[in-house]
Amino acid sequence: MLDDSLLDDPAALRRADRDHALLALAGAGARVRTALRLAEGAGLAGLQPEGRPRAVLVAGHGSALTAAEALAALAGNGTLVQPLAPADARPAALFSEGHSWQLPGWAGPLDLVVAASADGTEDGLVKLAEQAYARGCAIAVIAPEGRPLAEAALQVRGLPLPYLPAADPEAFAGSAAAEPAEPDLPAEEVGALWAYLTPLLALADRIGVLDAPAEQLARAADLLDELAVRYRPDAAAYLNPAKDLAAQLSGTVPLLWCEGPLAAVAAERFAAMLAERAGRPAVAGLLPQVLSTHRGMITGRLGAGADPGDFFRDRVEEPDPLTVQVLVLRHTPQEAPAEPVEPEVLPEPGPATPTVRRARRLAADHEVRLTELAGTRAEPLHALAELVALTDFAAVYLGLAEQH
Repeated sequence: MLDDSLLDDPAALRRADRDHALLALAGAGARVRTALRLAEGAGLAGLQPEGRPRAVLVAGHGSALTAAEALAALAGNGTLVQPLAPADARPAALFSEGHSWQLPGWAGPLDLVVAASADGTEDGLVKLAEQAYARGCAIAVIAPEGRPLAEAALQVRGLPLPYLPAADPEAFAGSAAAEPAEPDLPAEEVGALWAYLTPLLALADRIGVLDAPAEQLARAADLLDELAVRYRPDAAAYLNPAKDLAAQLSGTVPLLWCEGPLAAVAAERFAAMLAERAGRPAVAGLLPQVLSTHRGMITGRLGAGADPGDFFRDRVEEPDPLTVQVLVLRHTPQEAPAEPVEPEVLPEPGPATPTVRRARRLAADHEVRLTELAGTRAEPLHALAELVALTDFAAVYLGLAEQH
């Protein structure tokens, strides 16, 4: 059950946030700047590519794969970007020892393989780097310096790019830091996405996969700083879109409907954060397919629910029914206002496409709440930062308020 009072009590939020997730989210901008500087210092600036690769294959798990999806969305159709999830898992004492990765049969000298790990000890990724070397692939590694994966990059003539850990060692995405880690369910840093995505974008820019110069990444860092101020714990809930969104999600199963690949990345990230931070299931899917594949959830028992205003319902024995609600994630580029304006709570995302209008009509016909979340910046990377920052903070606030 959501504790509304907690959202308007900064001191209580800080006490409840035992693993410092809010602090980690607030440091996303600084992390982008530092990761970019470390990537350039690792030799990225002096890299002389011999043309653009046919495909970029990014291997890892968790946020590393989300970063790969983001790169694919930002790169468009110019170059194939394929995330490589673990292909097999075997019993092992540690998570890092139990997974293996496999290159597709077509991967070869025209392709780039990137192995990414926050731990840098996965033997499966080390073996993947060796496999890529045997196939003649170009190789890059994103991992902490001095770890086996970073050392393997040197052995296979790859480019080692440092992974920047969180400044606070307790700032992980799991529950309380004091709880023992489970071997098969390791906690991941809340800010890991930007630690992976920054060097990946810098590398992609250098080899011609997309246009992401250092200036653009620096502006993204500035934007993340600005959003962290807007969503900060001491901002009143009625002026804080992230707190407002967290309150809206209480007691519901969110259906995350996204329009376009960029919004799809943000939706998958939001679903993962809701599961990790708030223990809340969410179902993500692309418009317009979800209008048919999610129809049963809209028209069924969760969509109709029980009448929360039923006077005769026993509030103690019969708690509020669990219902679905729809969140539509979109990229709707808008011109920046000439003068600074006071931020609204979940601002109007702009004109709707025919597909979004159909989604609105379906939700309205079945009396299901629909909220639209939009990245309004013209630059796709910055629009992604808008969506990710809002939903990351909302997931953390929801978890803190419901578990308090």
